[in-house]
Amino acid sequence: MRKLIQLAVFASLIISGAAHAELKIAVLDVQMALMESDAAKKYETQHEKEFGAQFEKIKTLENDTLKLQQRLQKDGEKMQQAEYERLELDYKQKVREVQIKSQEFNEARAKAEQDFLQGIKPKLDKAIEEVLKSGNYDLVIDRAAVVDVSPKLDITLRVVERLNQMR
Repeated sequence: MRKLIQLAVFASLIISGAAHAELKIAVLDVQMALMESDAAKKYETQHEKEFGAQFEKIKTLENDTLKLQQRLQKDGEKMQQAEYERLELDYKQKVREVQIKSQEFNEARAKAEQDFLQGIKPKLDKAIEEVLKSGNYDLVIDRAAVVDVSPKLDITLRVVERLNQMR
């Protein structure tokens, strides 16, 4: 529905603008502008350092849990009841531990990403505003609403450059 409204507004601007003057149009991919910025790349590098070890520990724990499950399935019938019950309890504890650690990891990662986005959003908005003002555009369309666009109409890289200049 939103895209239909955007298309209708776009069409009406073109029709009404054609009679008055040349319409200056641009396309912007805000998400790409953000992800291609130096700040996002720096965040990603720090994020990998910060969360990489924790992620590897969870993966190791998942592999240990899977091996334990496979052992229970493969050798369970041959084991004595007490041994089987001990391994089954150990397996259930490891599954719970994986779930808890994964949830904690995901929550910490989401919070870090949210903090980053809250910090960069005002700068991104300002960079977009400055590029729009300097280009004197009549209409800016979200890249997601466009099927194909000429590179000369895409101002995403200009926004990235302006964002990178901001400190």
